[in-house]
Amino acid sequence: MVQAIDVERLSLRDALDLAILMELEARDRYEEFSHLVGGRYEGDASDVFRSMAQSEESHRQELAARRERLFAGVPSAVTLDQLDDVEAPDRGEPRVFMSPRQALAVALDSEEKARDYFDDALRRVKDPAVRALFQELRSKEEQHAALVRARMAPLPPGPDLEDDEADEPGSDPG
Repeated sequence: MVQAIDVERLSLRDALDLAILMELEARDRYEEFSHLVGGRYEGDASDVFRSMAQSEESHRQELAARRERLFAGVPSAVTLDQLDDVEAPDRGEPRVFMSPRQALAVALDSEEKARDYFDDALRRVKDPAVRALFQELRSKEEQHAALVRARMAPLPPGPDLEDDEADEPGSDPG
C-alpha cells in the first residue's frame, strides 16, 4: 500500500520531489488532453493543453535543477502514485469541441487547485525551508492563474462550434 504524503514531516528534499512530481503529473495530463480533444486549428483547445504541458514541463525542469544543486545523487522518497491530481486537471474535463476558453478554464481550475493545496499545506508545515518553498510555489500558482485569466479574457465563451454548424445535415447535435 502506498503511503500518503504527510506534509507536516516533509524535508526540503521531499518537498522539492513532491513539487517536481506535481508538475510531471500535470504535464502528462495536459499532453493526454491535447491528444484527446484533437487539433483542428491553430489556437484550439488542443493547442491550449499543449502549451500548458510545456509550461508545466518548464517549471518541472526548474525545480529539478534546483533539487539537483541541493541534493545531487540522493534518491527520491516521494513517488508519483502518492499524488492524486494535486495540480493535474481532472480526468473527466476534456471533451470534443471544447473551445480554447473552455480549455483555459480547465487550466485555471488546476492552477487554483494547486494554490489551494499549498495554502492548506502551509497551515501544517513547520520546517522553515519547506514553508519558504511552499510560499514560493503558492505564489507561482497565483501568477500562473493570472496568466491564464489574461489569456481567457478576450476569448468568447461557449463550445468550439458555431450554432449554424450544429444544425447542418449530418452533424451530431448532442
